[in-house]
Amino acid sequence: MPMSVARNITLYPWIKFCQNLIFWQAVWFLFFQTELSAADAIVLYAIYDIGTTVLEVPSGYLSDRLGRRITLLVSALSGLIACLLLVTGDSFAAFAVAQLFFGASAAFASGTDTALLYESLVAQGRAAEVEAQELRAWRFTFTALALSAVTGGVMSLWWPALPFLAAGLAFLAMFALCLRLVEPSRRLSSGPEVLRSASLRAALVHPVLIWLFVLSVLMYGYSHLPFVFGQPFILEALDSAGLAAQAPVVSGAVSSVMMLVSVAASLIALRLRRRIGLAAILLLAFAMQIGLAAVLAATGSAIAIAFLLLRMVPDSLSRPFILARIQPLLGDATRATYLSLQSLVGRLLFAGSLFLASGLADDADTMSHTDIRQILVAYVAVGLVALLVLGIAARRLPLEVR
Repeated sequence: MPMSVARNITLYPWIKFCQNLIFWQAVWFLFFQTELSAADAIVLYAIYDIGTTVLEVPSGYLSDRLGRRITLLVSALSGLIACLLLVTGDSFAAFAVAQLFFGASAAFASGTDTALLYESLVAQGRAAEVEAQELRAWRFTFTALALSAVTGGVMSLWWPALPFLAAGLAFLAMFALCLRLVEPSRRLSSGPEVLRSASLRAALVHPVLIWLFVLSVLMYGYSHLPFVFGQPFILEALDSAGLAAQAPVVSGAVSSVMMLVSVAASLIALRLRRRIGLAAILLLAFAMQIGLAAVLAATGSAIAIAFLLLRMVPDSLSRPFILARIQPLLGDATRATYLSLQSLVGRLLFAGSLFLASGLADDADTMSHTDIRQILVAYVAVGLVALLVLGIAARRLPLEVR
């Protein structure tokens, strides 16, 4: 087993690479807005989160019980089906079903992918490498996002649905790679109900895990704010300069550079984390997310597009370290379930906030900066309060590994 499971560590970054060739990432809002309306585009994103919500914890349970490999295969297949539906569909109903499959794809990968990596490292006696390996996978992830963003924007000029077709081929490649995975050995409990297991109950009341849980839930939402509202923001800014027709290409280029900036940030993330400590780097990352939302709320100028390039930097400075700190505190029998539960809460809160936000948008074909400002100001206010509370709590917790 130790020799064969080494293949997982080699394949893992490439699986993340294929999973994140999301060619539609920079044009999805523009696509839905053109086919339907701005309000429908927001609702469709919320439906994606609902799809993930419904399967988040069940998929974690299946991963813990049936295995990491089969769960990742289901994730890849769900993503492929979603892409095919978007390529062939032409109605809100078809797009909504596709979004549900995208949600399922995210749910089945959530927690399972990082659990596979950690358990494979443990099987190889290399658990100490978890931060470095997560950062390596992070670079593969954001290199894929960078490549697919700019090419997806250009693809959409030829055919609006082409980015979804290309993403479907990437999911097919992910499926092929997952077929080569080896199931890592795990220490499973014999409890009859996973939500009653002692290890999961202990994780849910562990002070450090509670703090990281709350932070992760908040950072999920604030990370996705520029993703949801960045595209209509770019369209609005370019329209004032008479360049609205170039919005897909500009959005793709911005997303591409955004991901490359994140990769660059990951190169210094480990040194910065060791220099200022875990709590400081995580709170800094959250503060950057709130600050970006504040900038987008403050001005509709095209100059603010430059700030969108920093969108994924907070994730580079936080996500790998959060996962590395969480993993050793979780049991093998409930690792994916816990991580899925964390994602579930984050997606539920963010989806709920998006439904409220869609009510603030008018029925116009495009979303104005006035609508964007009203929505983001509320998010900024909530974020600042949460940042203060988390900062105070962090001073009393042993967040560093002793």
